[in-house]
Amino acid sequence: MNVDRAPEPTADEGLSRVLGLGSATLFVVGSVIGSGIFLTTGGMAAVIPSASLLLTAWVFGGLLAIAGGLTYAEMGTMFPRSGGVYVFLKEAYGPLPAFLYGWAALFVVISGGIAAVAVGFAEYLSYFVPGLTSGAIFGITGTKLVAAAVIVVLGGINYTGVRSGNMVNVVTTAAKVGALAALPLMALVAARVHPVFVPIVPPGLERPAASFGIAMIAVLWTYEAWYFVTYAAGEIKDPQRNIPRALLAGLLLLTTIYVVVNVAYLYALSIDEMRGTTRIAERAATALVGPWGATFVALTVVVSTFGNNAAAILAGSRLLFAMASDGVFLPAASRVHPRYRTPHVAIVALTIWSALLALSGTYEQLFTYVMFASILFSVAAGAALFRLRWTMPNQPRPYRTWGYPVVPLVFIAGSAAFVLNTLIERPFESLAGLGLLALGLPAYWYWGKKGSGLRA
Repeated sequence: MNVDRAPEPTADEGLSRVLGLGSATLFVVGSVIGSGIFLTTGGMAAVIPSASLLLTAWVFGGLLAIAGGLTYAEMGTMFPRSGGVYVFLKEAYGPLPAFLYGWAALFVVISGGIAAVAVGFAEYLSYFVPGLTSGAIFGITGTKLVAAAVIVVLGGINYTGVRSGNMVNVVTTAAKVGALAALPLMALVAARVHPVFVPIVPPGLERPAASFGIAMIAVLWTYEAWYFVTYAAGEIKDPQRNIPRALLAGLLLLTTIYVVVNVAYLYALSIDEMRGTTRIAERAATALVGPWGATFVALTVVVSTFGNNAAAILAGSRLLFAMASDGVFLPAASRVHPRYRTPHVAIVALTIWSALLALSGTYEQLFTYVMFASILFSVAAGAALFRLRWTMPNQPRPYRTWGYPVVPLVFIAGSAAFVLNTLIERPFESLAGLGLLALGLPAYWYWGKKGSGLRA
């Protein structure tokens, strides 16, 4: 990898660089693997009932994420401070696009993702404690209440220190990767189906390209958050070397895990059995090894989603910290706790809003809003690399994107295609996401008039 040694930058004011390469790599993996890999393939099979198309979608999603990782890595080493995509957009386009990204992240992208994963946690926790998620209080279901409660608990863990939040991520990531590795082993020993990989496009499938695009929404949701490590760049040791390496190693591992696990599904269940199955991992494990397989998967999802949200709160709070430090968010969110060295006010703000979203929306609605807004900004962030090469040719670049300009163009084109497809196939959710972005404009005007920042 083209990474040159460079002097280590200072951390953001008040924060400490405590995360090494191993922690950063596990942060990439832990930020991504939540509930999606356990839930999405059944819905995809209903849209594209083809073993070949299913695996193609997972491979394509991984390649797109890797292209994005290589693209973001250059910008991450140029600006190794908290904020990630927010910082890239600000340096490339100025404060307004960066503010709108942060606004979308607060109201949709990160907070909505945390809420959706917490709902998945609650649904699987009900396997072990059925009464915990039953009933309702003031019209709010038990599932939503549990989801909000676990967000609050994880907010508290992150509040007490970056090491405590990272330790939860390290332990749960190791556990869920090991558990996911057990699924293909089960399929190898007890395969009950021999999937048919031809024809690639099954007869009678109408509008295959559009159907593939709809299925890719689920895939991209499952890969979502691979870039969260850049939000915590202000707390990573030797970020010029460790950010690119963590992104590449983490994304290669993720792609391998996702493809192999889906191969296991195909050897456990027929396409007809997979169609519309929500708890696809649970059903596949049960088909392979009996009832204890369902228990094993349910426990894995509980651990996986818990760790995933620990990483998401750590990352998202650093974005809000960066915005507040620039004067475009509540000033208090830039404060660092004198004892724990964490952006504690930002953590509390993100925790409260994410918990409120968990109380209000359904899993599918939330992740559709998340994916449209997130991929829309991915297009802009990918294009930022080209703009920065033009506007800042002399800026130190400890890492230069491998395969430039082809790799970033692949990332931009792929992301743009799915933005367009989502807008066509899911217009209500897409327009809702755009509406939330538009609501950020008065907030931007308010901060500017108040004279509290908006520094370029």
